[in-house]
Amino acid sequence: MGLLTGKKGLIVGVANKRSIAWGIAQAAAREGAVLAYTYQGERLKEHVAELAKTLDPAAPLYDCDVTQDAQLDAVFQGLQASWGSLDFLVHAVAFAKREELDGEFVNTSRDGYAMAHDVSSYSLTALTRRAAPLMAVPRGLPPVAGGSIVALTYYGAEKVIPRYNIMGVAKAALECSVRYLAYDLGAKNIRVNALSSGPVQTLAARGISGFTDMMKHVEARAPLRRNVTLDEVANAAVFLLSPLSGGITGETLYVDCGYHIVGM
Repeated sequence: MGLLTGKKGLIVGVANKRSIAWGIAQAAAREGAVLAYTYQGERLKEHVAELAKTLDPAAPLYDCDVTQDAQLDAVFQGLQASWGSLDFLVHAVAFAKREELDGEFVNTSRDGYAMAHDVSSYSLTALTRRAAPLMAVPRGLPPVAGGSIVALTYYGAEKVIPRYNIMGVAKAALECSVRYLAYDLGAKNIRVNALSSGPVQTLAARGISGFTDMMKHVEARAPLRRNVTLDEVANAAVFLLSPLSGGITGETLYVDCGYHIVGM
């Protein structure tokens, strides 16, 4: 029996086979989870569908722009109709305009600031508010019948990472949201945590100027003298989603080969 056998989860943010969200989906499926996925628009639908069917040809897929309340409502109405309940949610969606990641943070536009926070931070609250009723402990069942929510973040939320700019500020808001959501939902046995991964070679990461130098820097200074792997990040996510982490909520778990502890 796997760590997530019998559990049903929604993965938000799968973009391609190199994305962290897809790595988490593979690890969760390996541990017995039944999964549903979101995609944004027809352009991504084909990619997500092709990946999803490699794990489960019957996996539910939902079109979801996280800035649109009607689409968010439709996702959870669909899950309610198909499954009736939900055990976990993975939030792996973030976005900032490319021009906001270049140059200096002081030049961030009002629109760019709002968009980055809407997609990368507020979406967690919007998703969680809709997921919670499907995770709430039914009367008479043991506490393990609650749920787990994991949001992906990055060290740029805590320390300045050049050219991460508005995304770092949005991730800081995301991490703070995790703590407030954990407080609000704890009485329902719904746990909310963040997973802070070191740099991983994804297509999205490659869009960050200087990303290769960032990986070299981490490799040289992290206590383990290497970069984290996608499998390691995915396995840590499974831990947070599973009963093994039943006493953990409101935390940010660093999976970065120890880089975050180094001062110089």
